[in-house]
Amino acid sequence: MSRYSWLSLLRHGAGQPWARQWRDAAPKAAYDVVIVGAGGHGLATAYYLAKEHGVRNVAVLDKGWLGGGNTGRNTTIIRSNYLQPESAALYDHALRLWETLSREINYNVMYSARGVLMLAHTHHDVQVFKRHVHANRLQGIDNEWLTPAQAAAFCPGLDISDRVRFPILGAALQRRGGVARHDAVAWGYARAASALGVDIIQNCAVTGILRDAAGVVSAVETTCGPIATSRVGVAAAGHTSVIMAMAGLRLPLESFPLQAFVSEPVKPVLPCVVMSNTVHAYISQSDKGELVFGAGTDAYTSYSQAGGLHVAGETLQAVLELFPAFRRLRLLRNWGGIVDTTPDRSPIIGLTPVPGLYVNCGWGTGGFKATPGSGHVFAATIATGVPHRLAAPFALERFVTGRLIDEAAAAAVAH
Repeated sequence: MSRYSWLSLLRHGAGQPWARQWRDAAPKAAYDVVIVGAGGHGLATAYYLAKEHGVRNVAVLDKGWLGGGNTGRNTTIIRSNYLQPESAALYDHALRLWETLSREINYNVMYSARGVLMLAHTHHDVQVFKRHVHANRLQGIDNEWLTPAQAAAFCPGLDISDRVRFPILGAALQRRGGVARHDAVAWGYARAASALGVDIIQNCAVTGILRDAAGVVSAVETTCGPIATSRVGVAAAGHTSVIMAMAGLRLPLESFPLQAFVSEPVKPVLPCVVMSNTVHAYISQSDKGELVFGAGTDAYTSYSQAGGLHVAGETLQAVLELFPAFRRLRLLRNWGGIVDTTPDRSPIIGLTPVPGLYVNCGWGTGGFKATPGSGHVFAATIATGVPHRLAAPFALERFVTGRLIDEAAAAAVAH
């Protein structure tokens, strides 16, 4: 793999053709590990398996195209200011990896630590966010409380007067939070993993998981033919429950559509990410100038990558509560993803009752921000057969023992 640099840019600008970013591999008969899902989590898992654990005979399978699922269908927000210690540790591990990821994989993922501002509009909001601030400080994670005037100074354009329906009473700010380019994350991990020998196989749907006489995983059946393997890692987001059912497992998961929208591009007007639970909206501005708006999940379970029109209308109404000046903007497009949620709104990472079958799912609306950390701990779990210390609290068994990790309010919007 040739390294990207100013020198290579000049060389290729002078006429030297660029090589393909990753190999378009055909499936082999057998692999040491098969990863189901070529989104950010699956590709990151394959990369860290190859780089840190020397497991390079790996295939990443996807029923569609690389990054065509939730990785390319989210609002790209990154933060780690979660409440529970287990969640905060895992997300901050991911955030630390985000900070150096472009250098790590020699690919500009456009990580921008512009800050994530969570607005408080009620007395309850103030109490909840101050609790998060204090908990994060105890955990060694940056988070601070701002007065309305400080919030307006950090994010010009916020209306902090008492004339609005939901006055701003303060805000919690994580300065290390921000955004990254979702497509670049998938492409960068794919390129780096492919260079280490990982096969990335698109348009190859898994149709079955085979087990030997002892009940151990022995192969996966696909639309490209059977592939022998003794270890399967499932990172299929909203379709995880479908894949796991092939092995006879039923997980505590529900899948919902989640929508997002972008406006026409404008000059820089929003220097940070703004989130509000009370009016239910979250907003950022892309590097192209588009304003990116995120909605809440639809109220029904579905495997559709679209959502109800009324949800879009309610979200835009909420955005205009915060920024009335945006009402003159035109929307360019909207899209939906399929989020998989657990009863405690925390992920499931680790082993399953089927030997050789591993799962990484249940991220709900928090999957993109966890991408590098999720792949890192999942790779270690698959390589060693023992849960990584940061992944251990998120084992499937917690739904039997009752040691739940309740993050239902951590999204800062009502997901």
